[in-house]
Amino acid sequence: MAEIIKIYPENPNPRAIAQVIAVLERGGVIVYPTDTVYSFGCDIRKPKAIEKVARLKGLKPEKAEFAIVFPDLSFLSAYTKSVDTPTYKILNRCLPGPFTFILKAGSAIPKIFQKKKKTVGIRIPDNAIPQEIVRALNRPIIASSVHDDDEIIEYTTDPELIAEKFANDVDLVIDGGIGTLFASTVVDLSEGEVEIIREGSGDISLL
Repeated sequence: MAEIIKIYPENPNPRAIAQVIAVLERGGVIVYPTDTVYSFGCDIRKPKAIEKVARLKGLKPEKAEFAIVFPDLSFLSAYTKSVDTPTYKILNRCLPGPFTFILKAGSAIPKIFQKKKKTVGIRIPDNAIPQEIVRALNRPIIASSVHDDDEIIEYTTDPELIAEKFANDVDLVIDGGIGTLFASTVVDLSEGEVEIIREGSGDISLL
């Protein structure tokens, strides 16, 4: 059964964050809040956990396009190829925030993330919970939104309902309050141009 723990985004409890890290380090799958929708997550160095998330989403691991979460832009150089000044300015202007930026993947990204284009989506949510998790783990976690079965409502926003639905599929659900119904804006910057793939919560005028 999935454990559910309450963490307040205004002041994440270090002991609670340590609980989350213990689950991730043993290859567990978590559900956590972002600045948009709730997301499945796991340590990027745990292939079996990544495969489990793919199955939860009804995807083949090699076909899944998961983003990864950074706590801040200091992780950029380790996990992506060097970005030019105009690209960095966009990232710095929009992050933390409700954007997923597609960039060229660096050598530290596990092969399971690297598609034919060798790119990776990065997220820095404007929410202290995932930021503190990744800082404490000292490497990214994956981000893959929790969808609803409802034909009209696309995302599940209530962590208690998420815990009930995925009780036997995930190891831990973080209750960080009610999520939103709108996912991040996805922007491809991998070729040096701004290409909006999906318009979501992120304000495109910032681009």
